[in-house]
Amino acid sequence: MSIKGMAYIVGAYEHPTRKAEDKSVAALHAECAKGALEDAGLTFADVDGYFCAGDAPGGALSMVDYLGLNVRHIDSSEMGGSSYIAHVSHAAQAIAAGKCNVALITMAGRPRSAGRSGVKQKIVGANVPDAPFELPFGPTAVNEYAMATMRHMHEFGTTSEQLAWVKVAASHHAQYNPNAMLRDLVSVEDVLASPLIADPLHRLDCCVVSDGGGALVVVKPEIAKSLKRPLVRVMGSGEASKGLLGGKVDLTYTGAIWSGPRAFEEAGITPQDIKYASIYDSFTITVLMQLEDLGFCKKGQGGKFVAEGNLISGVGKLPVNTDGGGLNNNHPASRGGIVKVIEAVRQLRGEAQPEVQVKNCDIALAHGTGGGLASRHGSATLILERV
Repeated sequence: MSIKGMAYIVGAYEHPTRKAEDKSVAALHAECAKGALEDAGLTFADVDGYFCAGDAPGGALSMVDYLGLNVRHIDSSEMGGSSYIAHVSHAAQAIAAGKCNVALITMAGRPRSAGRSGVKQKIVGANVPDAPFELPFGPTAVNEYAMATMRHMHEFGTTSEQLAWVKVAASHHAQYNPNAMLRDLVSVEDVLASPLIADPLHRLDCCVVSDGGGALVVVKPEIAKSLKRPLVRVMGSGEASKGLLGGKVDLTYTGAIWSGPRAFEEAGITPQDIKYASIYDSFTITVLMQLEDLGFCKKGQGGKFVAEGNLISGVGKLPVNTDGGGLNNNHPASRGGIVKVIEAVRQLRGEAQPEVQVKNCDIALAHGTGGGLASRHGSATLILERV
């Protein structure tokens, strides 16, 4: 079943806080849910489908109870930071199948207040199948992404200077976002001068660690057209997972090589039709590789593409992460996928910051990578259209 045109996003809300020492994770979820429903012109009583991932405290059952929802459909699929992009697709599928009419998707966390970051060793249970093979080597988020970066440099001649342009573009956008954690403009030289965290990644190649969250409301077409909100239609989606393939390791590509084409095919468009892209930016290398794998440039040409300023709104061919992204604005609970959809919705509605609003933005893409780029991860691609 195709989801093309079967559902609309009518509510989107990004929590403004970046440090929430006085709130519980459940309270952040509730505040995000309230904000998205108010944005849509709906109430909690209208919700009959609920979607969440591993950040939801107590899981979906606890959150449904906490939010006071009366639902007939629940989905708690877990794909790391890409979960919420996949959830929009899952919500559209459920709506198309008649399982629900108003789907609420929430995400929230407070790693900044809890003192967590990507430089600490991963902690997983002994029964996780990959644990005995990987934990002895002390994997962390940043050293896994550094491995992928080094391999890309070796294979394609990508440079640290080219990677720095991803951060430069993010800073150009974040200066206009009053809620962004980092609003100062930076140069390529600033990025290269920042401390090395895991060679070859510098501190400014790494995303922020923030509290907060976000929420989305997805509804059936009849409800969307009855509300006084701009219409943002779901046009296509794709999902994929990539692992270590029993030792056949290739760190030069991501799961986007599968999820992207599936989304474009369902939407009936090509990468050249995209006016704006929200692309997961846990690290600068994440953006560069996904640009290649989604077809915005050829494999190995990502460094050249970003160094030409193509990601900067009003300047480049493909404005990316006009809110400042995870590198500068917000990466709540290390799960920034929902923010990618939220900014895509803003762009399509014409509600982005005026200085970065993309002219005639009628088709947008949101893409997420959840998990470890150098181990196993999920990829989710979503294509949206302004009606």
